[in-house]
Amino acid sequence: MEAFCIAVALLGLMYFAYRGWSIILIAPFFAGLAALASMFDILPVYSELYMTRLAEYVKTYYPVFLFGAVFARLMEKGGLASAVAAKIVDVLGEKRAILAVLMGCGALTYGGLSVFVVAFVMYPFGAVVFKKADIPKRLLPAALWVGIFSFAMVSLPGTPQIQNIIPSSYFQTSTWAAPGIGLFASLLFLLIGWGWIGRRAKLLKAQGEGYGNHVTEGRKKRNPKIHIPWYWALLPLVMVIVINVVLSNPFGWEWGFHWNEESLEAFKPLHLSLLAAKVGKVSAIWSISVALILSSFAAAYIGRKRFIVMDGFLAPINYAALSSGTAVLNVASGYAFGCVITAMPGFLPVTDWLIGIADSFGPLLSAVITTNIMCGITGSASGGLTIALSALGDQWAAMATAAGIPLEVLHRIVAIASVGIDPVPHCGALVTLLAICGLTHNDSYYDIAVIMGLKFFVPFLCIIFYMLTGIC
Repeated sequence: MEAFCIAVALLGLMYFAYRGWSIILIAPFFAGLAALASMFDILPVYSELYMTRLAEYVKTYYPVFLFGAVFARLMEKGGLASAVAAKIVDVLGEKRAILAVLMGCGALTYGGLSVFVVAFVMYPFGAVVFKKADIPKRLLPAALWVGIFSFAMVSLPGTPQIQNIIPSSYFQTSTWAAPGIGLFASLLFLLIGWGWIGRRAKLLKAQGEGYGNHVTEGRKKRNPKIHIPWYWALLPLVMVIVINVVLSNPFGWEWGFHWNEESLEAFKPLHLSLLAAKVGKVSAIWSISVALILSSFAAAYIGRKRFIVMDGFLAPINYAALSSGTAVLNVASGYAFGCVITAMPGFLPVTDWLIGIADSFGPLLSAVITTNIMCGITGSASGGLTIALSALGDQWAAMATAAGIPLEVLHRIVAIASVGIDPVPHCGALVTLLAICGLTHNDSYYDIAVIMGLKFFVPFLCIIFYMLTGIC
């Protein structure tokens, strides 16, 4: 009966999320449903377990959501993001339209912009270049997905996206963990996306299918003609990367910045319930937060003329701050729901099976399988990743240490696995992306599903790469 309630809760959450219900509202309801046949009472599960886990997530990761949203909004409204995207598309041209979209998305994502902002910024450029090259528009969502939600989000060393930051709080690693494996995975993701979409474009064009007849892209917006050189627009993105490198000091440079290990000692007498055990648990959050704050000032200054002509600085900054609250609550709600599920006695057979995989085949394989399962259930890379790490992160870390596997390797493998099967049909990011493109699942999901099936094997290939070469 317990397993039945858990299954109904999972399926119910997936169904209602797919139907457009806010996960902030329905996640606690289905968490209570999962506990219905367990030894726990519903209201204690909600107030003590669900809400505590939600608070833990918000406490740890909200700075990244907040400062990342402000930085992305300043880059977008200041015209900096579009200047960088236009330059990349212009350099690569229509003959390399697919690669231009992939690289443009990758550059903006790696530079610290919110993945949804990148989708909004890159869509019009992608649509124009696809139309010039006469590539079927229905392939554009797949190109945007690979460029935004794969190599630049989880595998490129130092990427400031939340999916690369989450493992650092569990393993006390930095965002630059295992750069060798990260670069290998990035190459695989890029080749898979570029290769499949390019092949499909040739096949469809051979069958006589071109870009197609579509409604004029987007609405007319008030857009002051203030030119920003691409190299100045690129500066804040570079600042995010460089400052994060120095502050996180991934390679232990003598000249690099070192966070004081005693930084939290003064707070211990206060007996704060959510106080991090060590500075290593939060140093990666501190590093990227400082990098985003300083880069936001640079973006605001470079784009100041557009802000003065348009709505000023206050409106976009306030909008970003408010939207960051919704964003973090969405992910935190999924995380809290997953924590409730994994705490139920009915989930123990699944946990034992996953631990058994680790005992038999090592923690890396267990981490890949578990993370994919959780991300597939939630339709969210960050949500599934936090659920998996919350459930088995400590066990994986202990097993990896005992086996002589650096935690940096575990960090990178888990992050890469989070984008294995995340674009399931009910994935909120996928639904949003299709809406931005003005297309439907029926139009574009086939190619996304094929790419999903191909990139599912990337983390397994990364494990083989590490075992054969020892490179991390």
